[in-house]
Amino acid sequence: MFDLFRSRAKATKILLGVLLGLVALSMLVYLIPGAGMPVTDSGDQVIADIGKSQVTVAQVQQQLKNALQNRQLPPAFASTYVPQLVDQAIAERALAYEAQQLGFRISDRDLANTLRSFSFAGLPADQYAQYVAQQYGVAVPDFEENVRALKYEDSLTMLVSEGIIITPAEAEAEYHRRNDKMKVDYIGFSSAKVAADIKPTPEQLNAYFAKNKGFYNVPESRHLQLIVADQPKVAQSIQISDAQVQQYYNAHKDEFRTAERVHARHILLSTANKSKEEVAKIQAQAEALDKQLKAGGDFAELAKKNSQDPGSAAKGGDLGWVSRGQMVKPFEDATFSLKPNEISNVVTTEYGFHIIQVLEKQPAHVQSLEEVKPSIEAGLRNQSVNDRMQDLIDKAHAELVKAPQNAQQIATQLNLDFADVPAYTPGAAIGPLGADPQVGATAQALKPGEVSDVVQAGNKLAVMALVGTRPPHPAEFAEVEPQIRQAYVQGEANRIVAEKAAKAAEMLKSGTDINAVAKAVGGEVKSSDYFTTAGAIEGMGSASVLADYFSKPDGTVFGPLPAGALTVVGKVTGHQQADMSKFAQDRDTIIEQLKGAKKADRLALLQDSILTDLIQRGKVKKHQAVIDRLVAQYRSS
Repeated sequence: MFDLFRSRAKATKILLGVLLGLVALSMLVYLIPGAGMPVTDSGDQVIADIGKSQVTVAQVQQQLKNALQNRQLPPAFASTYVPQLVDQAIAERALAYEAQQLGFRISDRDLANTLRSFSFAGLPADQYAQYVAQQYGVAVPDFEENVRALKYEDSLTMLVSEGIIITPAEAEAEYHRRNDKMKVDYIGFSSAKVAADIKPTPEQLNAYFAKNKGFYNVPESRHLQLIVADQPKVAQSIQISDAQVQQYYNAHKDEFRTAERVHARHILLSTANKSKEEVAKIQAQAEALDKQLKAGGDFAELAKKNSQDPGSAAKGGDLGWVSRGQMVKPFEDATFSLKPNEISNVVTTEYGFHIIQVLEKQPAHVQSLEEVKPSIEAGLRNQSVNDRMQDLIDKAHAELVKAPQNAQQIATQLNLDFADVPAYTPGAAIGPLGADPQVGATAQALKPGEVSDVVQAGNKLAVMALVGTRPPHPAEFAEVEPQIRQAYVQGEANRIVAEKAAKAAEMLKSGTDINAVAKAVGGEVKSSDYFTTAGAIEGMGSASVLADYFSKPDGTVFGPLPAGALTVVGKVTGHQQADMSKFAQDRDTIIEQLKGAKKADRLALLQDSILTDLIQRGKVKKHQAVIDRLVAQYRSS
């Protein structure tokens, strides 16, 4: 057995030479990637044969299912992800095949050792099979074959990694790339700012439309009429009698019992993390404040100036209504012992020193019917509003099915809302229901004269009738005037910005001072601080746009370059070399990261070269008809 993890110097050199040859070959050959699969009941249809192994539709389906279930992949991206899954599955099997051809062997013992590292190792055979089926959607033999294939891939990965060397010069160059700094002067041109000042004439817009008419087409639109039951409106229409309120109040008096409570305010002088000497001074300050308050000082103003309670200081110390059990005991005891408008002596708690004033006191009592009547009425309405909404919208649906043309009259009779949507297109808002995807799908499925089932959007229930449709057609100017205006203004703004930026760059390159250039083109010069390639430039954004200029000398002109929302032109005004005293502590990390990057590049080339070679030799056979058919089905689902 060829064992990669034992003595293998000579064999490794030979195999590495072969593999690096394949890597070199891959630079000359471009492999067209495969496509993807839909979720279907395709059984064991074969996507590709790799030697005696196969990649099936079921395998790719399961990988997709796992990704969706584990939330690694949003469902909306499934159709673009499936082709990658197909390519990945084929590549993994191809690498496993090539590893075996090169002499690698993963014995049953090797496989068993790998399986023992899994979290479910040690389960009885039946539980093991059940776990694999639930988690991976395959039988045990298929699961273990997948694990074996990944082990083969790991073997090639280890081999490729062996030949990677990062020289001291490479490490130092990378350190400089990351830590060298530069600063610039630049002029930024904003197309949005320019666009705000462009006021096109009707003649300009019509001329633009005439020139670009072929690009403007109106999709099919649908004339919809809606009857809508809006929860707040329906709730307000529900009459609650005094007798109902009284009955509820009598049956639920315990709900309306309130404990003794006080409306209080306080001033806190905090003693957190203070020394004994500091605490003594704070206590003296509290005593002085207490005397000032009892002599007639304005409690609210003194609280705003002195209190260190962030929750109440800005409100003049006001705590609102508080009940027993809400405060620490010394504070509670003092508060409930005070009479209305009485000010306490200094009260000590774990938080510090307090001065408390009670503004109002309320003994424990049962709230009167008049106090709680509004909340009882609201609660009774809420209890019945959903049933009432459903009843009304069901009646509306029944009437609308009989007379789809009478939506407005039916809505008026039932005191529901009516909405006319004359030109709905997919993705747009449907009147008061908004752009709800499910409601939109229902609207798209209707035929002229047909009435939808009841749909829900937020707190609204609705039924829709399709009055008619207008087929796709070339747009008239009036139909697309907002888009025409936006396109014209943006195009003009882009043209003006491009002209100004080009003029500024030309002037800078001719040696004109940048301040004079800015004045000539109506711009403003901004000077950056020193920044690294991974840093940011104030007003411009990511410094990566200027990465190529870190190796350029001071005075080098750059631009026009896109930088976020700006087009920029400027010049390099200074460089600052990295602090090499810190290189030693970062060197090992940099070397490992550079190795990782080289490893990834080599593996990508290796994978492509192996696939290309195996396809050309007929060892990998992709069944494109199966792939295309399933991709088409998936994208249409």
